[in-house]
Amino acid sequence: MWKRWRRSAPIEQVEVVDLPERHVGSYLVCLEDWSAEMDEAGDHKARWYEKAREQGLRVKVALDEEDRAVGMIQYAPIELSPAQGEGLSMVLCIWVHGYSQGVGNAQGQGIGAVLLNAAEDDARELGATGLAAWGLHLPVWMKASWFKKQGYRNVDRIGMRELVWKPFTADAEPPRWIEEQPVPAGEPGQVQVTAFQSGWCPSANLVYERARRAADELGTPVNLTTIDTSDRDTLISCGRADSVFVNGKPLQRGAPPSYKKVRRRIEKQLHRERRKTGSAGRR
Repeated sequence: MWKRWRRSAPIEQVEVVDLPERHVGSYLVCLEDWSAEMDEAGDHKARWYEKAREQGLRVKVALDEEDRAVGMIQYAPIELSPAQGEGLSMVLCIWVHGYSQGVGNAQGQGIGAVLLNAAEDDARELGATGLAAWGLHLPVWMKASWFKKQGYRNVDRIGMRELVWKPFTADAEPPRWIEEQPVPAGEPGQVQVTAFQSGWCPSANLVYERARRAADELGTPVNLTTIDTSDRDTLISCGRADSVFVNGKPLQRGAPPSYKKVRRRIEKQLHRERRKTGSAGRR
């Protein structure tokens, strides 16, 4: 899902529009309707979408000359994100298709900037005092450096995640990340898999489903706890939106791991726990 390919033929013209019904299916899988892997992600994004659009979610897509969706941006009141602020909107995701399959690689043609400008204009019209976004310090997707080239400023950071923003009014107050709380490990001899799950990101949903499958197959020594972070109060209490932890440590850093790697990670932790409890029993 994260591998880039050679750029396809240039796109002569794009039109940015509010998400049409005919492109909802493509939006729900991040424009990767050609990918069988997306089938593993379940229906979490669809259920989140139905709930979030009643809470102010906005989605725009960039359409090429053949009415194909080649880019998308989704943004919402900041209360739908793991950040906090007053009167702000938040970019949850911006993505221009970057693979040879499907519509082809449309990156590097300024489509992302066009999408972001359209979101900024819309957020202003809706009365937002500024637009925030998150970016990664990785050369993959949602790069913090790209937002800075679009005039955004850094205001907060947790690990690899940087919070940036662009104020629209002189009295706008900068956002902040909600403080992340520690994730507990499991009981001795067991593995605790803790999943913070809102449903908005298909990649995160894919990791969750793989972790859930591994936990189900490994059985009793592995305990899976799913925390619904689409609820704002829950999100504030834990400070995490979409991530999976194994005995208090992140399951992934970067691209979604395969099911084989997810299961191997949990099994490895289970072997460690068994060795520790076995050693303790012999003392």
